[in-house]
Amino acid sequence: MFVDQVKIYVKGGDGGNGMVAFRREKYVPKGGPAGGDGGNGSDVVFKVEEGLSTLIDFRYKRHFKAPRGEHGRSKGQHGKNADDMVVKVPPGTIVYNAETGETIADLVHHGQTAVIAKGGRGGRGNTRFATPANPAPEISENGEPGEEREIKLELKVLADVGLVGFPSVGKSTLLSVVSAARPKIAEYHFTTIAPNLGMVETGDGRSFVMADLPGLIEGAHAGVGLGHQFLRHIERTRVIVHVVDMSGLEGRDPYDDYQKINEELGQYNLRLLERPQVVAANKMDMPDSEENLAKFKEQIGDDVKVFPISSVTREGIRDMLFEVANLIEKTPEFPLEEKEEVLERVLYKHEAEEVPFTITRDSAGIFVLEGAKIEKMFKMTNFERDESIKRFAKQMRTLGVDEALRARGAEDGDLVRILEYEFEFVE
Repeated sequence: MFVDQVKIYVKGGDGGNGMVAFRREKYVPKGGPAGGDGGNGSDVVFKVEEGLSTLIDFRYKRHFKAPRGEHGRSKGQHGKNADDMVVKVPPGTIVYNAETGETIADLVHHGQTAVIAKGGRGGRGNTRFATPANPAPEISENGEPGEEREIKLELKVLADVGLVGFPSVGKSTLLSVVSAARPKIAEYHFTTIAPNLGMVETGDGRSFVMADLPGLIEGAHAGVGLGHQFLRHIERTRVIVHVVDMSGLEGRDPYDDYQKINEELGQYNLRLLERPQVVAANKMDMPDSEENLAKFKEQIGDDVKVFPISSVTREGIRDMLFEVANLIEKTPEFPLEEKEEVLERVLYKHEAEEVPFTITRDSAGIFVLEGAKIEKMFKMTNFERDESIKRFAKQMRTLGVDEALRARGAEDGDLVRILEYEFEFVE
């Protein structure tokens, strides 16, 4: 099964918790704090694996939760950092933030890596909180929560050459003739329902990857037929081989076919029309093909290179492959996204400061505190220690939570909720 789009959940590992401990050694009075820091949580790292060609594995495993760091220990020993969680993806995978649509990574080359979700840092042990005023603190932090997000993976086939054209014009047959690929070939439309790749050798020591893509029809860019699912794969190609059926056996006009397919490519992405294009006038072994080809050449003009070929007799294929190989050598890779060139210039942007918390009220009258910053502080607080709880209360006052609650009408004894935990508001 060929899978080229999937949505998954990833979470970096939480940091290990810091420890509260004290030195208790013979002849060492008032030994002081000795709690170690927790280890850092594991990052979720995507790595390109050349042997993979589909995202099928992500259909069966959609949640990737990295391991947490080791907790801190006594005698000032730090917990061990967790090893990165490496997830293998095929070359040509683009990672998007499912919420914002922002591109996180474009993974192309074998061995290329990208951190998709960062692990949290380890919580500090009580040795970190010692001060002259409080030389023996009973304060420690829990580990920082790892980054979590929903992401969308999209696979764009890595091929130098893409075969496009209407269904049943002979794209799969052509690929089977010029490479060792063995795509399914049958006498009905949409035989090809997934891209097929083949390595083509030209005979003069050059080679390139050719992709046979499912047939396009009119309206494909708007979601008609099968082809719209695979138009994205043409974006990676450097040269387009436009296969046109010259026999006219299906009652279609070759020039009309040529125009309609180019229109679909332009409607999907105007940059596809910038690709060098070679027309493979196929099925030249059939009756009426010569007559149709002469008419086609008159209509198309001299700007487009037309190669009369027959996948059955292999006539004209060698010359076409040489021309395609020449075009690949002259054509640079097309970036999927425009990258602005910045020449020793610094761009300053005003970014609105993140709101540390929001206050709402539920149907039971409980004040609900929400916000990434305050929730992170809450998760990193060790509620088993009174000093840690006092520190959290001080942090909330510094953020202005007390004043904001009073402004919303909170009174002594009212319930306040953070995540699934509730506590009383005390004046």
